[in-house]
Amino acid sequence: MEDRKKLDWSSFTVNIPLDISKDKIIEAWMTPKALENWFLRLAEFSTPSGEKRKREEKIQPGDSYRWQWYGWPESTEEHGKILNPEQGEFLRFVFGKSGIVGIKIVEENKQTILRLIQENIPQDEESRMNFFVGCKTGWTFYLLNLKSILLNGPDLRNKRSELQMD
Repeated sequence: MEDRKKLDWSSFTVNIPLDISKDKIIEAWMTPKALENWFLRLAEFSTPSGEKRKREEKIQPGDSYRWQWYGWPESTEEHGKILNPEQGEFLRFVFGKSGIVGIKIVEENKQTILRLIQENIPQDEESRMNFFVGCKTGWTFYLLNLKSILLNGPDLRNKRSELQMD
């Protein structure tokens, strides 16, 4: 039998090629209104002092958030904190209990690529399924939806409340 490399369940990477300006890609992540355009049903951010950010106000490191998605009941929400971006990243945040997400734009083979890395995923069996498999699947879909929206295509999200995802 071939010696296989052991799967690292503590992190994953999702890449999506985008023929769109870097500024436009970054803008899609940086305000509550922009995030609701392709990712979330509800994006609320609060400053470190507890003041709620306006819908078109840029989010900042130190902000906390509350997120809800289409297709999930209102009781399904995520809470986390915006962190200081690390080398090359334009956004970094604590993604609830599922780890830390960093987002950057890279150039490879003359192609602009949006790269999302989720790391520090807990290592118990339930976290492997919910956070490694579940989050990777979710991020793959939402990054594809981002690409569709940025290219003036359809919004691929399920917005029908009677079709729940849980």
